[in-house]
Amino acid sequence: MSRKVLIIDDDPKLNRLLTEFLSGLGYTVHAALSPSEGFNKLRRHRPDILILDVMLPEMNGFDVCRKIRLDSNIPIVMLTARGEPMERILGLELGADDYLPKPFEPRELVARMQAVMRRQQSGPREGQHTFGRLSIDSKRRIALIDGLPVELTTNEYTALSLLARHPGEVLDRDRILQELRGIDSDAFNRSVDITMSRLRQKLGDNPKSPTYIKTVWGTGYVFIGKEKPDAESTRP
Repeated sequence: MSRKVLIIDDDPKLNRLLTEFLSGLGYTVHAALSPSEGFNKLRRHRPDILILDVMLPEMNGFDVCRKIRLDSNIPIVMLTARGEPMERILGLELGADDYLPKPFEPRELVARMQAVMRRQQSGPREGQHTFGRLSIDSKRRIALIDGLPVELTTNEYTALSLLARHPGEVLDRDRILQELRGIDSDAFNRSVDITMSRLRQKLGDNPKSPTYIKTVWGTGYVFIGKEKPDAESTRP
């Protein structure tokens, strides 16, 4: 079954170009010129990945990303006209998975799309592990607090899974960035900290008195959650 892509961009020429290029590679492509049209197609077609422009009519791409993240963890690649670091940082804080400044080569967009979708699907799939109120279900690739699913982005789940697979081991930012390799680490160095901050907020983990993720200042992060002895087989 072909992968489904939704493009939300108000440039009809770019939409036609990307639709033709991606369709030629076997993707099923849906394009929208406005956020309202994009939301309708998101509900109707349930795409596997979203290509989202920042500069849009009705509302900007950041607001679109924020609204989508209220109830969806679909991978999002944002297109930025200027590619300024602050724009990318803001997008990360809102839950985008990767960025591509305009103009760009379609082949680079495809490479970034594939990397994001690989991260979403990668890793062991079996087993649920419980650390107090937190459970990580690697079969369904979800985290739960008190049995209720937590809406995590691809990068947030990937970071949590990586830390939980190495309990008690301090992982530096470079190691975490390797796992979150869709992020352009050369553009800015705050990407890991932003991802971890959002993850902690969603888990309700106080960084001053953490239960799951502890900051090792100047180095990185360490998972300190204590797994229940009756948790299932393999780690997430």
